[in-house]
Amino acid sequence: MQFEQQQNHQNMETGMIPPQLNHGGHEMFDVHEVLAGAINTMNTYTMLSGHVQDPELRDILQRQKQFMADEYNITLECFKTGQDPSKPTQSYKMKQGNDFIYGMKPGQPKKPMQSTAEINDETVALSMLNAVKSGATMKTNAAMESTNPVVRRVLADSLPNCIEMAYEISLYQNKHGYYQVPQLPQQDMQYMQNSYATAPIQSQMPGKMAPH
Repeated sequence: MQFEQQQNHQNMETGMIPPQLNHGGHEMFDVHEVLAGAINTMNTYTMLSGHVQDPELRDILQRQKQFMADEYNITLECFKTGQDPSKPTQSYKMKQGNDFIYGMKPGQPKKPMQSTAEINDETVALSMLNAVKSGATMKTNAAMESTNPVVRRVLADSLPNCIEMAYEISLYQNKHGYYQVPQLPQQDMQYMQNSYATAPIQSQMPGKMAPH
């Protein structure tokens, strides 16, 4: 134990830290939250899968869960070794189009379920979306706290995938009327779009005047 403490102290002084120990305290806690959160999200998808009715939603759930498992393994590997993982982070590709339906239509007010018999595709999609959004927040925080460059890069590379998954789910929700998107009047949108002007770009930052 004393030898390990002396060795750690020597490593701190010389900067010779083994790759697997190249992690700061904040990073350790935040990446722990990311990994635990990823497991929870995959568990959530597994529990929800038995309630899915729509084949399209089932396809989204299965594709996203498989991608999450692969990404989890990559993150875990670099977290344990402190080095580049055996395979790079992939880019998630959704099948949905990009066209949202805008406008609000009256419907039944939302309220909590009273039994599991009420679980339907709308409930499943919302639970999936909330889980993916939560993961994006945790990965962002962990990436900002990571001192290990590989872990930081892997976490940062996974964020676009979280965004893509959330976008895919929200498009599905919108198409089926589960998620309505209000829109401002055209005049208000144009006013807000025209409220900003392009920033001038200088070819060189102004330096100090040379002394005469």
